[in-house]
Amino acid sequence: MIFPCEKAVWYHLPQIRADLAIELVKSGMTQSQAAKKLGVTPAAVSQYIHKKRGQQSQKSRPYRQEIKAAVNRICEEAANEELQVMVCKCCHILQKEDQKEG
Repeated sequence: MIFPCEKAVWYHLPQIRADLAIELVKSGMTQSQAAKKLGVTPAAVSQYIHKKRGQQSQKSRPYRQEIKAAVNRICEEAANEELQVMVCKCCHILQKEDQKEG
């Protein structure tokens, strides 16, 4: 049995980080800047961008909108607590989508 939090750590968080990293770099940030904002290494951001890390699957509109909102807030220097809430929202969206599929 895989618990929801276990699935979040192994699948959802890498997906969310990958999507955030990709969008941050698209917005004009360097990979190093994006890495610092996300608390990961520049190498991890490079792997996200080149789709070597983070599950790359079809994403729903609500999920994509939440990622874009999070990227906008990151670019506006949002507080860490706010970003944690946004990442949790993304994770909840992915969990609901998993339940619909399974």
